[in-house]
This record gives sequence, structure tokens and C-alpha cells, in this order.
Amino acid sequence: MHLDRLVTVLEAIAMAGRPLSPAELRDMTSLPLPTCYRLLQMLKDQRLLDDPEANSRYVIGDRLVRIAHLAKTDADVCGVTAPILKDAAVDFGEAVFLSRFRKNGVSIIHVEIPGDPKISYIHPGLGYRPMHACSCSKAIAAFADDAFRGFILDGPMKSYTDKTCTTRAELEREFEGIRDAGFAECVEEIEVGVSSVAAPVTIDNVGAVFSIGTIGPIRRFNETHRKALGEKLVGLAGDIGKTIQGSHTH
Repeated sequence: MHLDRLVTVLEAIAMAGRPLSPAELRDMTSLPLPTCYRLLQMLKDQRLLDDPEANSRYVIGDRLVRIAHLAKTDADVCGVTAPILKDAAVDFGEAVFLSRFRKNGVSIIHVEIPGDPKISYIHPGLGYRPMHACSCSKAIAAFADDAFRGFILDGPMKSYTDKTCTTRAELEREFEGIRDAGFAECVEEIEVGVSSVAAPVTIDNVGAVFSIGTIGPIRRFNETHRKALGEKLVGLAGDIGKTIQGSHTH
């Protein structure tokens, strides 16, 4: 019943580009002041608006920001991030990939490969990855909210190799290590002889929605090399986050 007015309020605050008071909103929309107070509170209760200084001056809320970012298509995201991934693939001499959080899962949505045909690399393929046994998934899950981490920890954990973590205690320890390091590793957990490293991509205050990773043979991806790659990926993840955040949803 109030949908049109709620949308009007959201549009006004989004266009203002600064925190708005109820009185300023009234002046922009011609809505009665009591109505402005009521609509602002309704939207704040749903976290679509926020009052960050607790001074009755409202901005777009985290929940609405998250909805906007989740609404970006894979094509939009891949289009703006491909140059960063391509440069990283050339720098690393390995395939570099971007992954995205889906409902209760993570999928690889884009892969860039080294440009030199003489370089041998491993292509990770696209699509779903297990939450407990892939660096791109664990990089996101380790920084997720408690409810989602609990969903993963309580769920079934398929054993792909003898190095796959299959118990809650193991995975809890690994998540803690990922948070400390800033990046995740998968060392022969899905396929013998193959290792990957990934870092979470955090956008605004909505958490890690994406991750960026690289993959290669275990003979090259030793502990020292994985650490160096992980640290580079953390820096690249910051660039990716800013790029996605600055892009517009079509």
C-alpha cells in the first residue's frame, strides 16, 4: 500500500548523495513530515536505510547495497574485472579465476589464462565448487556470517582425496587460519597433484561475495610459492572489490 512512497524515499536518498534528515526528505518529496518519519523508520527496520550517526540523518543501508551487488550479472562482473585477472594470469604464469557466492554455494564464473602458448597451466573449469574443499569457496566461507559457516560445518563433507577435510573440527581450524592469513589454500584436496590459492573479495560492508584465485601443479605450488601468491591475491582482491563496487548494474 505504501510501496510507491517507499520507493520515492529510497530514490530521494540515493540521489541526494549525502545523509538526509526527515525535514530535508519532506522538502525533496513533498510528503508530509509525519509520513517521512514513518517511512524512514520502516525502511531502517528492514536495513534498507541506515542512520549511521544516530542523529536522524539517513543513508542507503547495507542490505540494499548487498541486493544491488548481488543483482549484477556474471557478464557485468566479468566484463569489468577481466583485465585485472588477465594481468594477474600473465604475471603468475598460471590460470587466474573469479568466483561468486551463490545460494548456499560458490561457483567459478570467469577464468583468464597466461598469454604465452609455451606456458603449461591448469584450467580450473567453470561452475560449482564444494564449500569445504576448494580455496575459492573457503576464502568466502571463512569470512561469512556465523549462520552460513554453521550451515557448511554441519553439512556433509565429501572426501575427494585423502587430504580433504571432512570433519567440523578440521574445517573450523582451517577457517581460523584463513582469517589470520587473509587467503585460503586447497592442497590436493580435490585432485591429487593440484593446488589452488584464493583470497576473498569484500565489497562495502556486505562481506565477501566474490573471491579471486589461481591454480597450478603442486610441484610449482609449494608452501613458499602459495604464500607469495596468497599475499598478491589479497592485494588484487582489493582492486577487484573497488572495480565491482564502482561498476553499474545494467
